[in-house]
Amino acid sequence: MNIDITEDLRLFRSELVAELKELLQPQQPHSKMWLRSSEVRKMLSISPGTLQNLRVNGTLRYQKVGGTMFYKSDDINQMLGEKPSKGGGL
Repeated sequence: MNIDITEDLRLFRSELVAELKELLQPQQPHSKMWLRSSEVRKMLSISPGTLQNLRVNGTLRYQKVGGTMFYKSDDINQMLGEKPSKGGGL
């Protein structure tokens, strides 16, 4: 009995490669629910001091977890004039 599985293996390989590419694709920072200070500074093109001023004067809300400050991506998108995304919490 001669079984030819090469076509099945080719199909499996192409599906596997497609899924790996999807998984390894870098995420856009604004697609995450919470952003770190460095990501926010990069998105808004601002200095650490300007980001601190936005926090101090209440323009930008944040959550401090341990020693790291996190910002909601919806708040950043609102500052950029974009629609807020739907997503879960921290």
